[in-house]
Amino acid sequence: MSVTIPDSELLIQFRDPATKEKAYTSIIRKYQEKLYWHVRRMVVEHEDANDVLQNVFIRVWNGLENFREDAQLYTWLYRVATNECLTFLEQQKKRSAVSLSEVESGLENKIRADKDFDPNKLEWKLQLAIQQLPEKQRIVFTLRYYDEMPYEEMSRVLETSEGALKASYHHAVKKIEDYILNH
Repeated sequence: MSVTIPDSELLIQFRDPATKEKAYTSIIRKYQEKLYWHVRRMVVEHEDANDVLQNVFIRVWNGLENFREDAQLYTWLYRVATNECLTFLEQQKKRSAVSLSEVESGLENKIRADKDFDPNKLEWKLQLAIQQLPEKQRIVFTLRYYDEMPYEEMSRVLETSEGALKASYHHAVKKIEDYILNH
């Protein structure tokens, strides 16, 4: 049975040169899977998600020492991961000299290309519907629906008011319902 060390203790260990690497490894182990799925839902492909996640962990290593603990550690980690996803999607857009909507339809094509893709199954329709959402609504929806993140935490991750997030989520849900019912 593994004992989960509280984040506050891991941060203390991270700041001690003697236990820094061990603490970092523990933080990665604790949050790696959640962060992977958060990233994967935004960038779609496994290889891209792994690349983005590597960048997230590099940023965490470089930035954790300056983490002020005015938010929970996982909130900060999600903010780093979200920013890395947005940077990745922007770079894709620039590299291919296409609009974000074309990158998004590329993400839709990647979903359709999956060997297990079945357009009649609800989970696949949901994935396609999510890709139709504007970027901000897509992030808000995935944080709320998949990660079950409270609006208060989301507000810290995305640096947006809770009211705006609730509105974004509501609009996202309506668009997803419309997409699923009409496709």
